[in-house]
Amino acid sequence: MASAFLPASRLTRLIGKPSTDWTIDDLVGVFSSQQLRLVNLMHVGGDGWLKTLDFVPRDEVHLREVLTSGERADGSSLFGMLGVPVTASDVVLRPRIATAFLDPFASAPALAVLCGHLGRDGRPLPQSPDTIVHRAEARLREQAGVQLDALGEVEYFLGKRPEESDIYGANERGYHASSPFVFGETLRRQALVLLAEMGVPVKYGHSEVGYIQPSESDTRIWEQHEVELALQPLPRAADSVVLTQWVLRNLAHRAGLRCSFDPVLRQGHAGSGMHFHLSPVRGGALPVSREDGTFHDEAAWLVAGLSLAGAALMAFGNRTSHSFVRLTQAKEAPNRVTWGRHNRKALIRLPIMPRDEAGRAVAPETVEFRLPDGSAHPHLLLAGVAQAMLVGRALPEAERAALLAQADATQVSREATPVPRTFAEVAEALNGLRTSLEAGGVFTPQVLDRVIEMLSSER
Repeated sequence: MASAFLPASRLTRLIGKPSTDWTIDDLVGVFSSQQLRLVNLMHVGGDGWLKTLDFVPRDEVHLREVLTSGERADGSSLFGMLGVPVTASDVVLRPRIATAFLDPFASAPALAVLCGHLGRDGRPLPQSPDTIVHRAEARLREQAGVQLDALGEVEYFLGKRPEESDIYGANERGYHASSPFVFGETLRRQALVLLAEMGVPVKYGHSEVGYIQPSESDTRIWEQHEVELALQPLPRAADSVVLTQWVLRNLAHRAGLRCSFDPVLRQGHAGSGMHFHLSPVRGGALPVSREDGTFHDEAAWLVAGLSLAGAALMAFGNRTSHSFVRLTQAKEAPNRVTWGRHNRKALIRLPIMPRDEAGRAVAPETVEFRLPDGSAHPHLLLAGVAQAMLVGRALPEAERAALLAQADATQVSREATPVPRTFAEVAEALNGLRTSLEAGGVFTPQVLDRVIEMLSSER
């Protein structure tokens, strides 16, 4: 018997086919049948935040024009920090039909569609984070014949004024807690359902270890939670992280709570990471390691590349001064540029996978990149990860083997290079990797120049 709630995406249920097969006619039909009033063109700016341009279609012709052609916008305001000048700033928002969803927060019933960006020449805008991650994914497929899937672990804190009912919490004891021992459980579950309805695939959600009691300087209770997403190709994985943060912020605002993705809210307490799990795909998910513990080729390229590029990728994955606090206080946060097969303090590790009674993995094996945090720009970061994988692939076999031999199963070697401790060190690392990031036209020189300039000016 068919379920009224499966598939999880509401638009998929209404249209009756997967998003990859949706057409303009399908969206026009939903707009009419569901009596929608607004079309929201949503997109990711240079700062990594979700932006919106709203329309009230005048008639069906206007609706089709918006969904087909999109609309112009000021690129210097959106991507000035990535090198789009005021003198050549016109861009076009171009809807991607497969990303549409019903906006759960709009003041009137609304259809939302994510957009890419085109320049004056009608081609994808080189400075757009959406363009950059799509180019990185395409280059990886072309050069290595591999699709890289990813999922983000979105950790966040919820803050509220204490009440009599909030007597149960305890520092660093919130992991997998259930109500009434956590106040954020209801909001987290609301987020999971809304994300599923929007077409964002979710793996699970739970409360996390962090719990911060009120103090004289901050009278809120802070409680940590996590939403772990499902594996998707890199561009959709990046979109899903941004949409998840948007949903959580909106729900917290409605509930009168504060939502924070800050890497560290208070020194000495657990911070919020943005770990990414990565799975190479070639005609199906590829295994990471062999029975003897050695890596399959694609995983070896990925781990070696991340080991070499990790410090530079902090430019996109660790973007606030609190990022360095999280890494230096080392509460299950990586502080050395190395990998460890099972070590949560390593830059890269291999998480355990559930298996059936026959010993077969019931989900794809992944490589976990633990360096990024809640300040990450997921589109630029995942584009950098794809480029790093190709760096690892290009290494001579002996050099790659030496990198992969650095791990210790129980501890990170003190001889390993520390992660950068300042923005200046991140800028230096990024400058050293820029030739690899620019390869294939993925990151433009102007984008990296601006990022390095901004990092160098930070204190």
